[in-house]
Amino acid sequence: MASIFTAEETLDPAYLPPRLVGREKEFRQVLDRYRSAASKGLPHHLLLTGGIGSGKTAFGRRLAQELARPDGPRGRPVVSHYINCWRRSTDRLVLLELLRSVGVYLPDKGYGVPEMIDILEQGLRKAPAPRLVILDEVGTLVRQETKIVYLLTRSGEVGLGSISLLLIAPEDVLAFLDAASRSSFGVSRHLALPRYAKEDLRGILAYRAGLALRSGSYPDELLDQISALAAPTGDARFALELLQGAARAAEEGSAPEISPEHVRAMQGTLRPSLSEEKLEGLDDTQLLVLLALSRTLRGPRTRTPTGTVRLAYSAVAEEYGREPVSRVTFWRTVRGLEQEGIVQVDPARPGRPGRLGMDELPVAVLRRRLEDRFPSRPSRKT
Repeated sequence: MASIFTAEETLDPAYLPPRLVGREKEFRQVLDRYRSAASKGLPHHLLLTGGIGSGKTAFGRRLAQELARPDGPRGRPVVSHYINCWRRSTDRLVLLELLRSVGVYLPDKGYGVPEMIDILEQGLRKAPAPRLVILDEVGTLVRQETKIVYLLTRSGEVGLGSISLLLIAPEDVLAFLDAASRSSFGVSRHLALPRYAKEDLRGILAYRAGLALRSGSYPDELLDQISALAAPTGDARFALELLQGAARAAEEGSAPEISPEHVRAMQGTLRPSLSEEKLEGLDDTQLLVLLALSRTLRGPRTRTPTGTVRLAYSAVAEEYGREPVSRVTFWRTVRGLEQEGIVQVDPARPGRPGRLGMDELPVAVLRRRLEDRFPSRPSRKT
């Protein structure tokens, strides 16, 4: 049987793809500004913010790669230095990383910050070039009254040459900087990446799946399923983890393709939300609707028409000796399950009826749980 994967590493959230799907416009604008400044021998500084999984780090790393290539005959390649301030959270540690990047290795102790600045200046003079320093997770650094940001924004004045800065953080950290450092960024040098919408996430998944997975190894609807699961947070990292985990499960199970059940199993592993306690809190009508839904979500289906679920519900109610509720009460029950985060409701569109889904755990598991427990539950009025 052919492998599901063709290049699994391209699904890893740490992989830097050739394209930043969903961020092309912002990236081109930022790249042009840095290139223009470098061509004039001037620094450019930017604060980049965004939530978890918004692509901030990939944005910075791709910027470094593109700036390393000269843009046209007059373009100047920019030497970049990436530092994660979660691991290097003091001025001293940041300076040690910068020194190593110019081939100077100092012991962790024994040198003061002013001496390190002097040594860095000497190292930079030996290899003059426009430079970009990327300080990722910079919030941990700036909250400690850092001086390194000021020094780098004043690089030309303190003898360090032309150094541009890119600060990356989940939120606006400029308020933690001194006034002189803040002035180097100005009011227009803060780019906040918006949360990925469902359509953005689907585009990212389609692009990465094209790189990582064998053609025909997943139904197209699977990408809709995963993007819908990640859409509430806009977290592309989570979406990729779901796809990679589902693909691994299919591969390990020798399945011919990735199924919605593989995705549901990964969702239940990564972000379990449908617990036994939550099931215990549901009334009989809610449980019967869930059982009907689990029986209609078979094979490659990620969603099933609402009318199909209602017919299945009537049959299930009869099977367990319950009087089916009205259409209005059925729909109210579905909406309640949606508010609990248990089911997903896709509204009707021209040419397509409304549909229901359940992605919190494999439907086979849910069906077994409900069938095992439901007969022993006393009937309750709804």
